[in-house]
Amino acid sequence: QVQVKESGGGSVQAGGSLRLSCAASGFTSSRYWMAWFRQAPGKEREGVAQIDTDGRTNYAASVKGRFTLSKDNAKNTLYLEMNSLKPEDTGMYYCAAATSLYYSVNRKYNYWGQGTQVTVSS
Repeated sequence: QVQVKESGGGSVQAGGSLRLSCAASGFTSSRYWMAWFRQAPGKEREGVAQIDTDGRTNYAASVKGRFTLSKDNAKNTLYLEMNSLKPEDTGMYYCAAATSLYYSVNRKYNYWGQGTQVTVSS
């Protein structure tokens, strides 16, 4: 059974840092596209960063230069290092995964975690 589980959220002041982790089980993370999304209260969910099976990453313009996505295939874990956090980074952060085939056909993710809350105060 494919599962992803997030951890590492918390409350920090603006300018601080957090590292989110996404532990994958039931599949080999190196064979899946994986991504982080976030959703702020009253707003739509938005993509933050994604990594494909070749290790190529893409970031939302709002986080580029501040967030870094990495994956430890040996641990089957995806990380999101978040630096210089801003109040507008506040939200529930979700990890997602999809096979290359599914993503190439549907351009979306089909496995989702429950989320981890990130709160940045000014």
